[in-house]
Amino acid sequence: MNAPRTRVQRRPVHGVLLLDKPLGLSSNDALQKVKWLLRAEKAGHTGTLDPLATGVLPLCFGAATKFSQLQLDAPKTYEAVARLGVVTSTGDAEGEVVRECAVDASMLTPDRLADVQRRFTGPISQVPPMHSALKKDGKALYEYARAGIEIERPARNVQIYALNVALAPDGQAQPALKLIVTCSKGTYIRTLGEDIGAALGCGAHLTSLRRIDTGGLGIARCVTLPALEAMDEAQRLACLLPAESLLADHLPVTLGSEDAARFLSGVRRRGQWPDARAVAVFGQAPRALLGVAHTVAGELIPDRLLSPIEIQQILQSTPGPVAAGIMETL
Repeated sequence: MNAPRTRVQRRPVHGVLLLDKPLGLSSNDALQKVKWLLRAEKAGHTGTLDPLATGVLPLCFGAATKFSQLQLDAPKTYEAVARLGVVTSTGDAEGEVVRECAVDASMLTPDRLADVQRRFTGPISQVPPMHSALKKDGKALYEYARAGIEIERPARNVQIYALNVALAPDGQAQPALKLIVTCSKGTYIRTLGEDIGAALGCGAHLTSLRRIDTGGLGIARCVTLPALEAMDEAQRLACLLPAESLLADHLPVTLGSEDAARFLSGVRRRGQWPDARAVAVFGQAPRALLGVAHTVAGELIPDRLLSPIEIQQILQSTPGPVAAGIMETL
């Protein structure tokens, strides 16, 4: 007879954990594992990373979940390896081989690769792959693909901010390219690899994909799942970044106690602020993130606010004494 499972006592946890997602694990499975390790009450990720991809997956907890959408829209950087001469049904190594083509070494000269690099940098058009999570009539495209049904997909415009195309290091079984891509939301790197292979006349599919940055949050700051599992609870909590780490491109505005309390009640404030679409608003004493806003004609207009209890929990979990200030006026 199996022993009863121990019920995990959940608790409020606030912040962002940068996980180096392992190969083969879905983003949601990774989120649930880390949520369980932290015993967190509320959690969410900032957009899925394919199970066959590894790398930066920001996981948001508590108050930080209010700003997860910002990372969905942020530019992302990937490293990928595209094997040339083989086209698969899915655009990656998981699919069935549908076509093979001899690779002519003359196609892989520095000038030819530089030409392809220029061609696929900037605004480009992509047809989303059938093996994707895009929805058609309430069903994901990959569900149709698994049933052998091809759905017409309109091309979408995406932006490739930076692209480096080079021959992969020696030791590859077949000729391959290493791609380093910084791109906009909605870009399919598998499709990019296939399109580059088609432009070279031999086809290609991805054999590896790793996200190394999203919105300025880089792989060097990530923690792996095995490392997290080996830590004690205090060490795991120490891995959390504050919620404002998601707001690096926001204009910071600091309010005094009275203005901070009114702002938290949803009341607009007036001041000598330039017009800005994205503002991170802080209380002064103690310094605490209150929410995000935008400014128009010197008016600070709340967009998304933390609750007083969230702010209090964050301050109480922060090392050092909690100074008197905005919490006294709430």
